[in-house]
Amino acid sequence: MKSSLAILIAGTALLIGWPVFAHHSAAIFDHEKQVTLSGTVKEFQFTNPHCWIQLLVSAGDGTAEWSIEMGSPAHLIRSGWKRNTLKPGDKITVLVNPLREGANGGGFVSAIGVDGNPIGTLP
Repeated sequence: MKSSLAILIAGTALLIGWPVFAHHSAAIFDHEKQVTLSGTVKEFQFTNPHCWIQLLVSAGDGTAEWSIEMGSPAHLIRSGWKRNTLKPGDKITVLVNPLREGANGGGFVSAIGVDGNPIGTLP
């Protein structure tokens, strides 16, 4: 009887916790590819649960906006980022794992400023 109760409790805990694991999946990004984007920061969203960079990149027929997903603010702070690290109008180069579906977006890998220095030090 005690083992049945233990199995029931463990099963319930797994079911309750499953949405948390699903939320943090990075399966939407193609980790086999990396794309380098040079552009102008439109917006830097330093918010939970994930920070975002909206980057305007020159395209053949104008400008394309890319949405770049980063880690949480707490993760970025530990890596040297601050709320004001990026400002609209900043020119940066970003390395991303692109979205598998092909839309203009990706998962953040690294960034450098116009001076050639890395921005933050994400492990």
